[in-house]
Amino acid sequence: MNPKVADRLAQLSARLDEINRFLAAEDVTRDLDRFRALSRERAEILPVAELFDQYRRQQQDLETAREMAADPAMRDFADDEMREARARLEQLEAELQKQLLPKDPSDERNVYLEIRAGTGGEESALFAGDLFRMYSRFAERNGWRMEVISQSPSDKGGYKEIIAKVIGRGAYSKLKFESGGHRVQRVPETEAQGRIHTSACTVAVMPEADEISDVVINPSEIRVDTFRASGAGGQHVNRTDSAVRITHLPTGIVVECQEDRSQHRNKAQAMSVLAARIKDAQVREHQAKQAATRKSLVGSGDRSERIRTYNFPQGRVTDHRINLTLYKIQAIMDGDLEEIGGALMAQHQADLLAAMAEETQAA
Repeated sequence: MNPKVADRLAQLSARLDEINRFLAAEDVTRDLDRFRALSRERAEILPVAELFDQYRRQQQDLETAREMAADPAMRDFADDEMREARARLEQLEAELQKQLLPKDPSDERNVYLEIRAGTGGEESALFAGDLFRMYSRFAERNGWRMEVISQSPSDKGGYKEIIAKVIGRGAYSKLKFESGGHRVQRVPETEAQGRIHTSACTVAVMPEADEISDVVINPSEIRVDTFRASGAGGQHVNRTDSAVRITHLPTGIVVECQEDRSQHRNKAQAMSVLAARIKDAQVREHQAKQAATRKSLVGSGDRSERIRTYNFPQGRVTDHRINLTLYKIQAIMDGDLEEIGGALMAQHQADLLAAMAEETQAA
């Protein structure tokens, strides 16, 4: 194990002992805020410290086996023990490295999911609807809730654009690699000659911003316009200016919300989407700078990148970032995204581990 990594693990183990002493004190609950903070920190450190304890015990077992190997009568047995100990040490070291990877502070947050039709006209809008249903079913599988924030339906039942909020623990961690260009190859229902058409949609996944700490929006830098909502809603939407459009002047970001009959709630929702978009732009700028120095296969933040192709005639889905092809398109369109998501997360962790190794060697 790299000495710097070992030092970091030893520091975490020492910190766990320190926290345990604090939490064992009789007056620990007098300061509830500190008690909660220490409890959260302990929960984060404990799995790493326990793994490191296993690693050190395995090192001791390896040393014991080496001593046994000095006895000719025990050599064969000792050799087997050493092989098993080395394999276990290698496995534990890999697990420890993953545990030490920096945690994404947004992983547990709700997300805003934006799907926009691109090239392909009405077929692209229909595909946008298919993608929305795919993510809706994925949300159901995970016990999350979906709330439509804004939608622009197409003539044949698809969406020119749809924005939804996905509410549930870990939503961002499982959806964050979905941002990018999604391409579909299939025969449209309106195609009389049976020819395969190619169309595309853009997906953006943004964690919900913490309005207090993440993004500060100066009221003087936004313009708020109200107008009458359009679409479904009965006579009420035609009588009141309940819809809200917010323009962030420094960035030119525009957000509209008209799903609720309350102008106040529409404005609050639009402000939340605006904060998420501003935060997302900041994060993507940072990721672009990182990618300039080290090419990252996953999570580069480039929305123009074509990340996935859905080929219906061949029944396959290909994620181009990791060259993964799965022949189960119907299951995927029905929300079975776990295999793709797991592979993308594994590649992301491999990228982070490579970066951590480079930084350790350079230090």
